Amino acid sequence: MGQEIATSHFTKHDFAAFQHKLRDETELLGRWFTEGRFRQGRHVGGMELEAWLIDSQFRPAPVNERFLELADDLLVTPELAKFNVELNSHPRPLRGDFLSRMREELDDNLRRCNHVAQKLDAEMLLTGILPTVREQELTLANMSEMKRYHALNEQILRQRRGNPIHLDIQGREHLQITHTDVMLESATTALQLHLKVGPDDAVRSYNASRILSAPIVAVTGNSPFLFGKDLWNESRIPLFEQAISVDGTEVDGRRRRRVGFGRGYARESLFECFQTNLECYPVLLPAPLDDEAPGTLPHVRLHNGTIWRWNRPLIGFDDDGTPHLRIEHRPIPAGPSVIDTIANAALYFGLVHTFATAPEPPESKIEFDVARNNFYLAAEHGLDAGLVWLSGQSVPARTLLLDELLPQARQGLDSLGMSEDDSDYYLGVIGARLHSGCTGTVWQRRWVAAHGNDMQTLAAAYLERQRSNTPVHEWDV
Repeated sequence: MGQEIATSHFTKHDFAAFQHKLRDETELLGRWFTEGRFRQGRHVGGMELEAWLIDSQFRPAPVNERFLELADDLLVTPELAKFNVELNSHPRPLRGDFLSRMREELDDNLRRCNHVAQKLDAEMLLTGILPTVREQELTLANMSEMKRYHALNEQILRQRRGNPIHLDIQGREHLQITHTDVMLESATTALQLHLKVGPDDAVRSYNASRILSAPIVAVTGNSPFLFGKDLWNESRIPLFEQAISVDGTEVDGRRRRRVGFGRGYARESLFECFQTNLECYPVLLPAPLDDEAPGTLPHVRLHNGTIWRWNRPLIGFDDDGTPHLRIEHRPIPAGPSVIDTIANAALYFGLVHTFATAPEPPESKIEFDVARNNFYLAAEHGLDAGLVWLSGQSVPARTLLLDELLPQARQGLDSLGMSEDDSDYYLGVIGARLHSGCTGTVWQRRWVAAHGNDMQTLAAAYLERQRSNTPVHEWDV
């Protein structure tokens, strides 16, 4: 959501002009795919990590404008709410000491950001949903000042014909509320992993990312509670999907959802996704982009940023202007610790490489609708979910990860040329999490079972353990 625009109010002419330019740029993009214009070469990885700013009562602290001024760091950017920021990493080749360097950079970023936050009587906390957040804090008064966010709210409500957002999540408990703006989305914070791929392996990598989303969200869940209610293993998933609930057009009798898992595997190239963007999703932000450099597809990129697939293809440009392809993997929540964050990244990068280079494409063994159903089962039930895997049999997510996927992740990291010590350590964290059964969600539920449904004491205990720099499976209750 981060690309800024010049205005938040639009006319019918703006929509028509944007649609015309979007169509032209999509045609140009199609020629780039046909002509092989995209950067070939080795895999590169990076991440975006969204974080909460909290006050001394462990509640959201809406101070990101002043925080960003004091931080003065291009790698730290605003998010939808004034109590969220995003920490970005430098992209690096997926080889050697990649994982160690990613951890070192994140540790350094968090150290500097916490120093800045403390000047504002605030702290930083990494979690998918802050347990103490209240609905009355998710208001337009706490929306970041960027014009993009205000325009997004206005246009989503316009396309909803002014109808409010109805949140209805049935989990261990049932939550139903009605909300009048898009600020519910700001209650969700994520680890978003970026994988730069060449055009020859982009389709396989993209499809692998989608298939693997189910077991990955099962083992990384860290968002059980919202407004004091215990919902899904990863409640961010239904919350995000319902918080920005605007459908696209109807195709084959079914509505294209603007936020979700998507429909169907990529077949020939990732251009199919951008063609779908053009044909199936009305423009949300028809901002004038005349100041953007010619040939950088600004309308394609802005429009793509308003379609929230859990795995999203991206177009970027290298320093020399050559276009490249990236896959943004979005299901993983923020937290619980820096170590867990890097371990989650290791699992994703290793698994995707193994699946994308397998002799027989995994997408030929599992129907897309099955992969999508797996995803929502895993988001709701975590490691207890039964996932229908490549054999066609249903397997508990925990068993699947321990017996098959963890060794395959190691195979992928070895094939990429990752440090053996790093692979041992970070995949060992995933293994220990699986053996103990203690994900971030499980730890939070255990804490509440032992100490009661007090979200403030839960957040305090969580932050204390996050500062200990130990992985969640070692946290006591």
